Amino acid sequence: MTNRTSTSPTAPPTPSTRAGRREWTALGVLMLPLLLVSMDVSVLYFATPAISADLHPSGTQQLWIFDIYGFVLAGLLMTMGSLGDRIGRRRLLLMGAAAFGAASLLAAYADSAGTLIAARAVLGIGGATLMPSTMALVRTMFTDPAQRAKAIGLWSGVMTGGIALGSVMSGILVEHFWWGSVFLVNLPAMALLLLLGPVLLPESRNPEPGRFDLVSVPLSMAAVLPVIYGLKEIPSEGWHPLYVVSVTVGLLFTALFVHRQRTARSPLVPPALFRGHGFSPALVLTLVSAFGMMGSAIFTTQYLQSVLGKSPLAAALWSLLPSVFIGVAAPLTTQLVQRGVNRAYVVAGGFAVTATGYALLAFTGTDSLWLVLTAAGVLACGVVAVMSQLTDLAMGTAPVERAGTASSLMETGTEFGGALGMAVLGSIGTALYRHGMPATAPAEARETLGGALATAAHQPGGGGTLIAAARQAFTDGMHGVAVAGAVILALAAVGAALTLRRIGGEAAEK
Repeated sequence: MTNRTSTSPTAPPTPSTRAGRREWTALGVLMLPLLLVSMDVSVLYFATPAISADLHPSGTQQLWIFDIYGFVLAGLLMTMGSLGDRIGRRRLLLMGAAAFGAASLLAAYADSAGTLIAARAVLGIGGATLMPSTMALVRTMFTDPAQRAKAIGLWSGVMTGGIALGSVMSGILVEHFWWGSVFLVNLPAMALLLLLGPVLLPESRNPEPGRFDLVSVPLSMAAVLPVIYGLKEIPSEGWHPLYVVSVTVGLLFTALFVHRQRTARSPLVPPALFRGHGFSPALVLTLVSAFGMMGSAIFTTQYLQSVLGKSPLAAALWSLLPSVFIGVAAPLTTQLVQRGVNRAYVVAGGFAVTATGYALLAFTGTDSLWLVLTAAGVLACGVVAVMSQLTDLAMGTAPVERAGTASSLMETGTEFGGALGMAVLGSIGTALYRHGMPATAPAEARETLGGALATAAHQPGGGGTLIAAARQAFTDGMHGVAVAGAVILALAAVGAALTLRRIGGEAAEK
């Protein structure tokens, strides 16, 4: 029978407390903002044309409407995680919910591109408070290792599923309502969080946080934003000097940020956190896992639309199918660990499953819908299995008073890994595509598959020969990416088995 000690909503549960109905209900409430924050990464996918027709943004403004949310979110994660540890994670969560709701309302009724960009920036600020706060509160509410593992598995599944759901949700809403409706769906969830959060969620903070290091805030943003920007632009624009310089500048600021954390009296990210048994390996392997997840997504989505010729909404609906299996992956791996299987081998197995998903992509042709969906499903299951276990390991290792900082670091690692995956694998795919295109093809067609389709549309007879060549070249490029991804993820499986073997064994015994 479950023993549960009553806890005050303003005090964290004691170490012996097992979570009861109240905590699981609170977890359900926390899943709402997490789902919406992850959905907002892709929610403008179908709304962009309608926004362009209504607000008439310039090319630069259109890019900022789409990208500023992710940039602000990534840049402020570490700052907000540390701030939550100081002022209280529940307080920061509720402040973020209020900002997210207000910004959603402003975005929905924006009457100019500038207003919408500003609203999206505030949404990014709100998202940066919500994501680390939700994970830190999960760490606070679920002190029992087995229950915490289950809760984190749910957290990982919701976050991954939200990204896929965002594009579909926007397509359905824009088809039946005006573009602002994609933002209004945030309001009921944020209102529910503001209503139930003070009642169900415990308040927790670092009892001895020290002074807030203001110098580290701009340093952290200067370290993260140029790298993320450069890595995201390289796949589509190539290794242009501007983007290489951007990444280089970001890495220089990263070195300055690390130096500041080592020498500051009260650092934003305490170096002692990385000395925790298992935290650093979990952070690095999470980055590799995100590398695999986002590196494949840019090819499978293009394949569904540009190779198979699906409409954007149809492609988004088909892409939801692999997500069905995500809900099984995290609970299954949690059960394996709780039954005594060394966590190192479970994580290594997850990486091996991800590598298998990549390997399946290497056998696709230009008409392989079900094979691509199967590969995407296998790959997603492996990623979620790995991320849920690594997040549980990292959060279980980190001191509870640093839960917000630890969570923000894991999510920043995910952002870096995703951008790196798109840059490296995207560049490989682009290079192979260009190599595979006939030298006689128009220059624009040799650059990208989208360029080939646009060029073919103006050719006599629809340019059937050019389209066939471009689709084959893209598929061949995806084969090369699949092989590279499979090798990298297979090496990650070996690395996880070796690195986590002793840590995983200790965790299983606990």
